Amino acid sequence: MKKIFLIIVTALLSLGCNAQNAALAKKVIEKTSQVIGRPGGAKANFTVFSKKIGTISGTIAIKGTKFNAKTNKAIVWYNGKTQWSYLKSTNEVNVTTPTQAQRMSMNPYTFINIWKSGFKLGVTTKGQNYILHLISNTSKNSISEMYITVNKSSYSPSAIKMRQNKDWTTISIANFQPKNQPDQIFSFNSKDFPSAEVIDLR
Repeated sequence: MKKIFLIIVTALLSLGCNAQNAALAKKVIEKTSQVIGRPGGAKANFTVFSKKIGTISGTIAIKGTKFNAKTNKAIVWYNGKTQWSYLKSTNEVNVTTPTQAQRMSMNPYTFINIWKSGFKLGVTTKGQNYILHLISNTSKNSISEMYITVNKSSYSPSAIKMRQNKDWTTISIANFQPKNQPDQIFSFNSKDFPSAEVIDLR
């Protein structure tokens, strides 16, 4: 009887700890979302690494779901619906409607919106950072799992690791600057690239 009682108590305590952990994780990601998702936008430097694409570094401007990412090989515009990807080597612009994972591979801040749609939240602490752990509980998400490193005092993320199927992509973020961004920088303007071939892949 005592063993059964101890098992029940342990189970209840575990449920309580899990609930507290989920509540803290939600608090952290909500505060992080407020910092990143400020109405005027922000900009930062980023480095993306995966086995498929290797290492890519550049700068990014964000505003809500919109972003403009620049590297030494490409420029990507996303206005919240359509994405334009300009490849300098071919002088081509590919027009697409990107998936969740495709958007996040170029915009590390995509998680501030997608975490609400079918992800289980958890958090641990490591030094001056929170480590958020997000696991998808629906097959609709193209991202299966994420780890997000967030500074405890500024609530600014410094690293994001995400898994799509069995492939991991790591994104490092630096020099986050809250700074107002004009809406026009999130859409491709053909006048700026008059000789580029535009290929609509939608």
